[in-house]
Amino acid sequence: MGFRGPGVSLQTVLMKWTRAKDWLIGAAGMVIVLGLAVAIAWWVVSSPVRGVAAAPAPSPTTGAEPTAGAEPPADLRGDEVWLADLALDAGTVAIAGSLLHDVRAEGQGVVTGPGGMVAERLAVDATVPFDVVAGELGDGTVVRAADGGQVLVVRTVQVLGRGLDVNATGTVRVDAGRLVVEPRSIDIGGPGFLSDALGAAVRRLVTIEHSIEGLPEGLVLQDVAVQGDGFRARLSGANVKLVP
Repeated sequence: MGFRGPGVSLQTVLMKWTRAKDWLIGAAGMVIVLGLAVAIAWWVVSSPVRGVAAAPAPSPTTGAEPTAGAEPPADLRGDEVWLADLALDAGTVAIAGSLLHDVRAEGQGVVTGPGGMVAERLAVDATVPFDVVAGELGDGTVVRAADGGQVLVVRTVQVLGRGLDVNATGTVRVDAGRLVVEPRSIDIGGPGFLSDALGAAVRRLVTIEHSIEGLPEGLVLQDVAVQGDGFRARLSGANVKLVP
């Protein structure tokens, strides 16, 4: 045995071995106790892993709630069909030589028959691309979103036989059913007094007055806002004829 040497009795060797064994058992017990303490602490401060919760469904669009309790009109004829709700989603709609993107139409009380299709109420949300509006001002015109929900119009105009690069910034609003952007500030470069003097002359050339055409008659523009890819428009109307 490793503990035995010259002049060392067997009893001494056995005592040393007993001490070593006791120390090893004590050390192992301490390791076990520490391990249990760590495990208990981890159990207390942690929670069991659960499956990843599904993302909540997006809230329904305002006005998209089905009118399950609605009653058909009393004068509905035998050759007509009544729809309590009607919804249409389209990525792009081409109308009257123009385009609309991200179109959402919602109708209530829709009657279809030999006389066509008429919605008692109709609401349409659609995006008018900037390029469509810019094309009405002239070739080379650029319309894009600016800071603070404003609109930037960049156009080269002719004044006194000279070309001027105009940067006009304004806010969008609804005026008599039209989308209107009237400049609040106009910059043509150069000294400030020159921009002020020529601003009035070029204001009309960078003012936007856009009518959304091609949609069913009876729809009226109610609200408009600026977003990254165009003007987000909200139109609504009553007794709108969808299909002649």
